[in-house]
Amino acid sequence: MDAVDVAETVDTLQVRSHVQYDTPDHISPENIHPSPLEQFHVWFNEARMAGVREPDSMSLSTATASGIPSSRMVLFKQLDKRGFVFYTNYTSRKSRELDENPNAALLFFWREMSRQVRVLGKVEKVSREESEAYFKSRPIGSQIGAWASKQSSVIGEDDLQLTLQKLQDRFGVSEDAKEGSIPLPDFWGGWRVIPSEVEFWLGKPSRLHDRVRYLRVEGSSDAQPRWTIDRLSP
Repeated sequence: MDAVDVAETVDTLQVRSHVQYDTPDHISPENIHPSPLEQFHVWFNEARMAGVREPDSMSLSTATASGIPSSRMVLFKQLDKRGFVFYTNYTSRKSRELDENPNAALLFFWREMSRQVRVLGKVEKVSREESEAYFKSRPIGSQIGAWASKQSSVIGEDDLQLTLQKLQDRFGVSEDAKEGSIPLPDFWGGWRVIPSEVEFWLGKPSRLHDRVRYLRVEGSSDAQPRWTIDRLSP
């Protein structure tokens, strides 16, 4: 892409107004589940039942080996006994950074409920069998899209459409097909974030928010992790 000179002066942007939270709910180490994964399960189901828009949207933060961070919104797809799973292209920027530096941070923010959940942990790739099972559950258009996209690489719109058409011809499906046999690409699959720290945040009046943090006990097993639970100052 050609460089562009920007001559305009950008004025300072100041934001003085902010949301005042007035949540009647309350969380503390005494009334929260002993497991952060079980507590997340409760909150996620409550968010869905409350009509939160896209409760499965989460911010994923990664970093290079030298510590340069990047963030983007992705879709949370599964919670199992080990952690939080999402799917992506294994050649994307996020995957390259996770290969270099296998640590990640997740953030869920459910504005309608004044709640957020922050997750820190190591990552691992899920098994090919797990990735294949999820891939087959996706709409045909999304399966073709996974093949068509060299994610995070520079591409022209016409080139992308041409690639898409070639793949539709190759696999014998149309753009709006409901059925088809599309194999899982070798360069596509899931990542699992195995949490070492999870924080539940609840917005309260006067910015005196409830914050409860789980820290994984060092040396506890992945199969049966143990946690310390503390209340944090807002």
